[in-house]
Amino acid sequence: MALKRFFLFTVLSLFYLVVSWSQSKEAGPIIVDFGKVWGIENPDYKTRINQPLKVVFDIMNSPDSDEVMNASIETAARFLNMHAQAGVPKENLKAVMVVHNKASKDIITNAAYQKRFGKDNPNEPLIQALLKAGVEIIFCGQSSLSRDFPREETIKGVQLGLSAMTALIQLQNEGYQLIKF
Repeated sequence: MALKRFFLFTVLSLFYLVVSWSQSKEAGPIIVDFGKVWGIENPDYKTRINQPLKVVFDIMNSPDSDEVMNASIETAARFLNMHAQAGVPKENLKAVMVVHNKASKDIITNAAYQKRFGKDNPNEPLIQALLKAGVEIIFCGQSSLSRDFPREETIKGVQLGLSAMTALIQLQNEGYQLIKF
């Protein structure tokens, strides 16, 4: 009996490993170096690929460590890649990030990050990739001043707004759906 259980356990374990190896997270096709997602085959709730998906990400938190990439920012890359992999045309994917509060440090240049933390900004390559893919990044003007991150220190392409509240309201009025993690 123990031998049968061992054999069954071994067979099931091998099956699980084979299934796990056959499924892996993939990045791209929009953001190739970030935003890996699982492919979901034959979902019951179908993705409507022919309608626009307009999303605004409220990015306010950041890791305490100045050496770690902000996973909340990578959510925008996952959004783009996941939906492109599912067949949604790129022109139907509209993403905006509104950055404020603790996340203010995550959108400054490597030079500014070096001055403050003695190392390159771990988020800079991801921010550059998102901007290149057409993601708008709006930085809260109130956070800029209250947290002492002047617009001159932000990565080129990041837009300064009056406030995160203003940007979030206006974008939702334009049909963007809020995602807050």
